[in-house]
Amino acid sequence: MLWVKTFHIVLIASWFAGLFYLPRIYVNLAQATDPQVYKTLLGMAQRLYRFMTILAVVALVLGLWLFLYYGIGRGSGWMHAKLLLVVILILYHGACRYFLKQFQNGTERHSHKFFRWFNEIPVVLLLAITALVVLKPF
Repeated sequence: MLWVKTFHIVLIASWFAGLFYLPRIYVNLAQATDPQVYKTLLGMAQRLYRFMTILAVVALVLGLWLFLYYGIGRGSGWMHAKLLLVVILILYHGACRYFLKQFQNGTERHSHKFFRWFNEIPVVLLLAITALVVLKPF
């Protein structure tokens, strides 16, 4: 079980690294005026999104394994709250995909300031999820 938990934690940290960096690329894409720079940033965003999606899927599978097979947090209020935040995190990941598609199509119209604020959402989610796991308040 400890190996599963170890890999789950490492993959979650790696997924969050992608969730922190991808919107920063979006900030630069929203400001880019040079077509070559835009193309380069878009390629970076596409590769990062693909990679972090793989990390997310494996992290979620391992988390489900810990929950269903080992029963970690089963029946606990903190786990229910954490799972709700994980669903929000998955929706955020999906929003990242939506914005990537918009940039690919050349139809994204949000400003760099929007993406600076958008980039703060995973920080709040990471803090809340970590607090729930460590403190187990419910």
